[in-house]
Formats: sequence, C-alpha cells, structure tokens
Amino acid sequence: MSEQKITAVPLLDLKAQYETIRGEIEPAVKAVMESQYFILGPKVKEFETHVADYVQAKYALGVSSGTDALLIALMALDIQPGDEVITTDYSFFATAGSISRLNAIPVFVDIEPDTYNIDPAKIEEKITDKTKAIIAVHLYGQSADMNPVMELAQKYNLRVIEDAAQAIGTEYADGRRVGSIGDIGCFSFFPSKNLGGFGDGGLVTTNDAHLAERLTYLRNHGAHPKYYHKMIGGNFRLDAIQGAVLDVKLKHLDGWTGGRQKNADYYDAEIDSRELDKFVSVPRRVAGGRHIFNQYILRVQNRDGLLAHLKKQNIGSEVYYPVTFNNQECFTYLGYKKGDFPEAEKAAAETLAIPIYPELTTEQQNYVLDAIEEFYR
Repeated sequence: MSEQKITAVPLLDLKAQYETIRGEIEPAVKAVMESQYFILGPKVKEFETHVADYVQAKYALGVSSGTDALLIALMALDIQPGDEVITTDYSFFATAGSISRLNAIPVFVDIEPDTYNIDPAKIEEKITDKTKAIIAVHLYGQSADMNPVMELAQKYNLRVIEDAAQAIGTEYADGRRVGSIGDIGCFSFFPSKNLGGFGDGGLVTTNDAHLAERLTYLRNHGAHPKYYHKMIGGNFRLDAIQGAVLDVKLKHLDGWTGGRQKNADYYDAEIDSRELDKFVSVPRRVAGGRHIFNQYILRVQNRDGLLAHLKKQNIGSEVYYPVTFNNQECFTYLGYKKGDFPEAEKAAAETLAIPIYPELTTEQQNYVLDAIEEFYR
C-alpha cells in the first residue's frame, strides 16, 4: 500500500495530540462536571502541587491566563504608577502591556541576535532611581541568560520576574528550571503552548513564602478571609476543568518535549546537509541548557517571500513578532524611534517559525524542507 502524499502541514495539530490522551482527559473532565466544583478547588490544588515540583519552585498558583500571571506578579511586587520596569523590546505584547496597565513605565532593552532573549550587557545602562524590576523573557523555549540579570538585581536592589510563558520545563545553562530563578515566574497555558489547556490559563511560581501569600490573596480580589480584603486584587482564578486537563497533560510533557527536540535535531541536520544554511540560520542552543522548542525559529533571507511560498504549499508558518515594542503605536508616548533597538528590529524582519509539534512526521518535515529548498533554489 503506497503512502498518502502529503499536501499540507499545519503549524500546530492539537487534534493529533488530543487523540493520544483522549482516554485520560475525558474522565478527568467528567469528574469535575460531576463534582460541580468549577473554580479553584482540589483539582487545581493537585495540579499546583505537581507543577511546582516540575518547575523546581516551592510555590505554584494557577491563575486565569499568562497575561494575568504577569499582571499579578507586578502587583505582588507593589509596582506603582511611574515606576520603571526594564524588559526586552522583542516579545509577545503582554510582557510590556502588563507594565503599562499598572501605569508603570516599560523600559526596553535590545536582544542577543542568536537567542532572541534580552541582552544582559545592555540592562545596566537603563537602570535609574525609578527602576523597580526587570522582566526577563525566556523566548521560544530557551532560557535568557539569568546569572548576570540576577547579579544586577542584587546590585541595585531590584526584583526579577521571569516571563516563562513559552518555557515550561526549560533549563538555564546551570540546570535550574526557569520560573525558579527570579522572584516570580509567569507561565501561560494558552492552548498552543507546549503545555496547553482547554482555554485560557496561567501560573505564577515563587520560592518566597511572603510573595506566595500575597499572590494567593491578589488572585481572589485580595480577600482573606472571604469578604475581608487586605489589599485590592482581582479575579485571577484558574478554573477546575483547566486544572484537571493540565494535570493530565503534565504527565506527558517531557515526552512531547523530547519529540520537539528530535524534530529540531532533524531540521538542523537536514538544513546543513542540503546546504540551506546559506539562506537560513537554525536556532542556537545554549550549551548546558534545555531548549523545549515552543517554536522553531529560522532567520531567513527574503522572509516575506518565503512566507508567501510556504503558504502556497499549505505549510503553516508564523512571524513571531513582526513589530517590536518601540515601534508599536500604543507605546509612542515613551519616545522611542525606529532604529533604537537594531537587533530586535532585525529579528522582527528576518525570522519565521515552521512546524515543530511532537506529532510531526519525518515525511511532513521533509515536505516543509523541500518547500524551503525549492524557494531558494
């Protein structure tokens, strides 16, 4: 029997993942429905216990989204209007947007050209007497360089938030897992993430008992006990169904990460052997770290041309992120101009994500590679 010819490859295939765990997910969801306990509760607590152990943090609290994880982290650190928070110029909007929502001031820093993460060497020059915190983003599933960030934080008495929305299970070069290094770690369980829920969801982690207590109050309107409000918080609670789903999926996460890493190895080797490295650069992996490949990012020549060609071949691809923060209309008031962050802007113009999900077959990868090769030849 001949193999079915491949004519399309999606950027992500969540249906393929679901089929492998349907028998575990459906009873877990049914149990929540039968309990009629839908907000926080024992299912969320079980997940929090397991995920805290996974990310090597003492405390983990499920919250309503990755964006709300960032917001509640800033609130827990008492970031006030006019305070400055230093972060990368190149990330998903929530990283900078959460700072502005508290009427604090995002201060941007350029990136390392090969990891796309914040360049620690450029942070110190941005520190002022108004600086209160640094948000380091672990972009695409690889850790930012955290030791120099933490050294600067200690030197200037700053707090550090890790935006690990794309990086659950990622390890820094010394083996520590992200989300356990700074003061607070923030994770997203948006369905397309390596650990994705059945809707929005997020997580905050910390090793600080005082911060864990503040985060617990803040996620439920600052109440402790019920109807008695020690502080002003918000509705940042995680649904029990999400907790149940995520707890099932967490058991499979390392296997899925292994599949992504295997697929990344294959892409790396084929791009080299086909001599496509004249036209595209594969992701750099920092020695000693653990890259979980939330995305597989190529830096390419004629990015928009390649994007259009892949679309014609029904290959899913995506630009993360086409507009840097300094060029976003909503941040005009900060006074930045085009060209202020050359590495971030270059990455925004030259990078492209191709399919990397663990269920991807070798045949599908070859279809993607053949299309890239066809474009450049």
